[in-house]
Amino acid sequence: MAMEGARPTKARAAGHFVAISLLVVAMLIAAFSLWTVIPLTWIYIGSQLSTTQFPSAGPYMLVLLGIILSIVLIAFILGRLNRLYIVMTGTNTVAPIRPAWLKSLRDSEAPRESTLMETVIVASVVLAAISLGVWFLGFAGSPLPSQ
Repeated sequence: MAMEGARPTKARAAGHFVAISLLVVAMLIAAFSLWTVIPLTWIYIGSQLSTTQFPSAGPYMLVLLGIILSIVLIAFILGRLNRLYIVMTGTNTVAPIRPAWLKSLRDSEAPRESTLMETVIVASVVLAAISLGVWFLGFAGSPLPSQ
């Protein structure tokens, strides 16, 4: 009987871990879209609305307002996901990763722990920079005319 009671707890803990992991992945995807999907989508929409190579201010304003409103929406969604993470875990911090050789022997105060939101935003910026580098070096092609 005791073994049967322990199994749902382990299964529940595993399910809880999977749910939290999926939540963090959703936050990372949403944050990554701030630097990639949102600007590229609105630039594409603006380019499709223009019939000339020198459009009036309309498509530019649409792109600008679309990017701003989309970022505000994604920021709201990220805030809601962060609150859900806090409810599920009871904290909003992630364990600090600080090598011992970086810590001074005279450090008396504990370092401030970073929040999940900070970690997700920094990770999304790093991923966006790596993606830009891969695209630029591997797929963009040369702007110089080939002879």
